[in-house]
Amino acid sequence: QMQLEESGGALVYPGGSLTLSCAASGSICRAYTMDWYRQAPGKQRELVATATAGGSTNYADSVKGRFTISRDNTKNTVYLQMNSLKPEDTAVYSCYARTVGASYWGQGTQVTVSS
Repeated sequence: QMQLEESGGALVYPGGSLTLSCAASGSICRAYTMDWYRQAPGKQRELVATATAGGSTNYADSVKGRFTISRDNTKNTVYLQMNSLKPEDTAVYSCYARTVGASYWGQGTQVTVSS
């Protein structure tokens, strides 16, 4: 079993920056692929960024060049650094851990980009 807890969501001005954290407990996350998803009101959930257990990363086109996913396996934590935020980045951001035979969701953290 793994528990995931996101933190760092906030209200931020357009153009601002924010770093989200996803802390894992109950299991070691270094063997898992870690994803950040987001869901805006009235929209489908969107995969934002992925960090594989092997160290590679992938991003949605909408955030490429602005967001950076990273992981600190010593702290069992995954981060999402978000720069140049736009109002359309407003959503609930959730982390997702997956490996063969198991997957886990966090509860999400709200990010609001507004002036």
